[in-house]
Amino acid sequence: MQHFGASETFRDKTALTRKSRLRVEAALQRCTDVSLSTVYGMSYFTKNVFPNEMTGWRSPVVLLMIMAGAMQLSFAAWWNLMNNFAVQELDFTGREIGIQQSIREIPGFLSFLAIYLLLVMREQTLAYVSLLLLGLGVAVTGYFPTAMGFYITTLIMSIGFHYYETMAQSLSLQWLPKATAAASMGKIISVGAFAQLVAYGLIFVAWKTFNLSFAVVFAIAGGLTLVVLVFLILAYPHFKEGVPQHKKLILRKRYWLYYALTFMAGARRQIFTVFAGFLMVERFGYDVHEVAGLFLLNGAFNMVLAPKIGQLIVRFGERKALIFEYLGLIGVFVTYAFVTNATLAASLYVIDHAFFAIAIAIKTYFQKIADPADIAPTAGVAFTINHIAAVFIPVLFGFLWLVSPAAVFLAGAGMAVISLALATLIPRNPEEGREADFWFRKQNAQLAE
Repeated sequence: MQHFGASETFRDKTALTRKSRLRVEAALQRCTDVSLSTVYGMSYFTKNVFPNEMTGWRSPVVLLMIMAGAMQLSFAAWWNLMNNFAVQELDFTGREIGIQQSIREIPGFLSFLAIYLLLVMREQTLAYVSLLLLGLGVAVTGYFPTAMGFYITTLIMSIGFHYYETMAQSLSLQWLPKATAAASMGKIISVGAFAQLVAYGLIFVAWKTFNLSFAVVFAIAGGLTLVVLVFLILAYPHFKEGVPQHKKLILRKRYWLYYALTFMAGARRQIFTVFAGFLMVERFGYDVHEVAGLFLLNGAFNMVLAPKIGQLIVRFGERKALIFEYLGLIGVFVTYAFVTNATLAASLYVIDHAFFAIAIAIKTYFQKIADPADIAPTAGVAFTINHIAAVFIPVLFGFLWLVSPAAVFLAGAGMAVISLALATLIPRNPEEGREADFWFRKQNAQLAE
């Protein structure tokens, strides 16, 4: 018994020694982390944390907000100057513009390839690399004033833009809590809209005041994105994604409604980006500064409304939010078809753009029904699906425009009707295993009884 007791005491002491050693090692690790954080500002290279461990300005949602702003500083400026640069500096005709726009959409169509890049880098890293490509592509655009130069810089910029958007969507759905994701996404859109206002406002005020050149504005816009990117890398840690993501393409039958809503959203986007803006110029003779004014108005509305829209989606659910959006779009597109007043057309343009924020509901619907490991690969697939329409709608509807501009917008109203029908299939409380609600079958069954 004495030997047994001595043995127990020895084991107890050994266990205590091991515990003490582990506590010392943990303390040393904390000290190391603190010292590294002090030297490097707790940067991406020195600190890995879970998203829920960081609050305040170093939280994941603030990182997503700043990245959205950094992206818009470059892209908004590029979008504002693109057509003027093409016509005034490069003497582009419709043929060259068509080629350039097709090149711009290629990376969006190939967004599914992002999943293979995740085999060699993390999602947050790929988001940073994408911002780097976007900033560089925009910054050097004005220094290659040839058709081929514009095509190449457009491709570089577009790769950065589309792959950033893919990663931003994936990270948002992984980092943000399901209960409040829509409200947080609204705030992220609001920050992006504020960055748009900064870009459009500076161009609007400074272009003629300081007699700026295209090269200077492109360089400043791209450079600002790169400066913000350096800050993000130094100031923010690497946030772990939580659930390891599948590193292969994912197409699941139960996600069919999400795919269908995403495809129709992409088709609707083409009607707005290609033909609504063209209507303002061709039919109502809007000048460059007037178009910039519309962009400013759109940005202001998004900055104010997007957070409120996100809160309303949290309160009323994705189904009601999307039904409201598509009912509104039907009215907007039908009115577009027959509008003859420039002020009314401008109002429709702003209302149409405001509806874009409600598309948050499609993302949060997927977040609620998805296997958490499917989010990253499905984000790439979704962007590809979203851009399928971009391949054929501008060309086909361009020919339709020559016959009847009204028919283009009536076709857009038809797309909104299809989207409305799809939105009614979203359950009131979607979740994994409850992806669609075929309400009409229940009504038929009740009538049959």
